[in-house]
Amino acid sequence: MRRPLEDITVVSLEHAIAAPFCTRQLADLGARVIKVERPGSGDFARAYDARVKGQSSHFVWTNRSKESLALDLKHPEALAALRTLLGQADVLVQNLAPGAAARMGLCYEALHASHPRLIVCDISGYGADGPYRDKKAYDLLIQSEAGFLSVTGTPEEPSKAGSSVADIAAGMYAYTSILSALLLRGHTGEGSHIDVSMLESLAEWMGYPMYYAFDGAAPPARSGAAHASIYPYGPFEAGDGGSVMLGLQNEREWQTFCSGVLRQPALATDPRFASNAQRSAQRTELRAVILQAFAALTTDELLQRLDAAQIANARVNDMAGLWAHPQLAARGRWQDVHTPAGEVPALLPPGRSNRFDCRMDPVPAVGQHTESILRALGLDDAALARLRADAAI
Repeated sequence: MRRPLEDITVVSLEHAIAAPFCTRQLADLGARVIKVERPGSGDFARAYDARVKGQSSHFVWTNRSKESLALDLKHPEALAALRTLLGQADVLVQNLAPGAAARMGLCYEALHASHPRLIVCDISGYGADGPYRDKKAYDLLIQSEAGFLSVTGTPEEPSKAGSSVADIAAGMYAYTSILSALLLRGHTGEGSHIDVSMLESLAEWMGYPMYYAFDGAAPPARSGAAHASIYPYGPFEAGDGGSVMLGLQNEREWQTFCSGVLRQPALATDPRFASNAQRSAQRTELRAVILQAFAALTTDELLQRLDAAQIANARVNDMAGLWAHPQLAARGRWQDVHTPAGEVPALLPPGRSNRFDCRMDPVPAVGQHTESILRALGLDDAALARLRADAAI
């Protein structure tokens, strides 16, 4: 079955997470993604850790279904080969250091005249202009600048997200912006310039706490894993040491929770807890009541009670629990993907379609496709030998 982006070629000057995450989504939909890497070492994210059969967890996650082209872009012939390749491409994605692509003549302004259909997507920390344009940006730094840390954590200490949320946000907005640019090009015949910043991407995700603090109002309090304004809504321990996340949204659910889960129907009319505002104000006292009732139950027994009462709940899983999640298994969401170190399981992309299967091709080794790509561009044995001798590939 035909995939949506099968005729699209993407060239990416990418490293770390934001751009690779974006281009992997494009590859999932069938695009040919050519990842330009440094000869020898490749994308520095390859060396972040060695947790997946000796390979980096970040790299395996974000780089399947790509071709690796190893080029030293400081070498004139290597840069010339890249320019030739761009003549055959639909999209250029880059998240190099600020200004690096422009210095090599790889910005939209330099490329548009000769490649009018090319879509150029620049991903950076703070955007192409403004006083922060040249400032270094890493995920945790953007979590700080965007105010994410101010509303995440406990009252005593802020906490970062457990995954790279700023990178992921920027990667997803780059991905959707490229899809919209491809649709627009179908109408106009012209490529576009897309400028995606990590700060603006994560700031968009901060919309609720920003409006909550509108016009000088107090921001949401840091409340750990509990909801800042609804109670009970958060994690509670069962008698066997497991944790369950549960959430009540209205007074009807509070009454059902008291009778069907706590088995204390009189608590529903206790004046201390008669409204959400009162329950939230009396969290410590109500938490003690709830934990005393839960202490007699195992995690599974507690989940069964919550389900029977139709109270929203979830098991507080760790990574082992997510790997073994029965819902993911029941829906067939795992597929093996080849890597240079062998097969590893990978999650199928979200958004199952009845019209096509997502592409789930191998994670490449550094420079694995260099020779085949350059030969297709017309370089002969002598040219390849010269580039190898100069360590340009």
